[in-house]
Amino acid sequence: MDRGYYWLVFALAVPAFLWLVPTLWMVSLSFQPNEVLARTTSTTFFGLIPIPFTAENYAALFAFGQTPWWFLNSLIVAVGMTLGVLLVSTTAGYALARLDFPFKKTVMVICLVGLMVPEQAVFIPLYTMFADLGWHNSYHALILPRMAVPIGVFLMMQFFQAIPKDIEEAALIDGVGRLHIFWYIMLPLARPAMMTLAILTFLYAWNDYLWPLVSAQSRDYFTITLGLASIQSNFAQSEGLGRVMASGVIASLPVVILFLIFQRYVVQAMTVGGSKG
Repeated sequence: MDRGYYWLVFALAVPAFLWLVPTLWMVSLSFQPNEVLARTTSTTFFGLIPIPFTAENYAALFAFGQTPWWFLNSLIVAVGMTLGVLLVSTTAGYALARLDFPFKKTVMVICLVGLMVPEQAVFIPLYTMFADLGWHNSYHALILPRMAVPIGVFLMMQFFQAIPKDIEEAALIDGVGRLHIFWYIMLPLARPAMMTLAILTFLYAWNDYLWPLVSAQSRDYFTITLGLASIQSNFAQSEGLGRVMASGVIASLPVVILFLIFQRYVVQAMTVGGSKG
């Protein structure tokens, strides 16, 4: 490899490190004693190295009885929302891309218009509807409003449209039904797009704060973001900066691990979409 390659790696590594500095700083502060942080946050190498080291902040966070329960709530909501979005987006996207039915163009226009409507604009009708049904403070109240995502339908529609029709037509000639074509042919081909949509949906569901704040009044149904936010002011005032940083690490760690494991599917989906476009 020539010298230019190493200069390129260095040029890319520097902004990447600068982008990671706030995250590294948060992790480092979460492992430092609050007594030290009360005096300074720049003990060693601008605070990026946790000296002295302690795990007391995490132990105290999980000693708060409802934190593990909030974790479970977030996991249930994120997984349920992800599965629901995949079900709705793949079926609706396939229907819009491949099937002919009355008012198809009208449905497509409605989906596109849905991309332009801010989610906050529908909070009041959503809250009223779920209040009339008596569904607030429940898992389905946290999951159902996010299952029909216009961007997910649009993404899957575009991906299905990019798949050559010859594959589908050959299966139809062989007498294969539409349902079997969708399940055994189209879905396996759309796996990269589905994985991308699943990852983005899980990230959104895990980090969502506004709708759980509106719908979940009972602490038993708080998600991890809402639960930690409800006690964060307490930590900042009485328990110290270290526990505030520990709560941030706890809230962000699952989605970071998820993205690191499945990031190749995101890259693959972007590559496939770009090559077919």
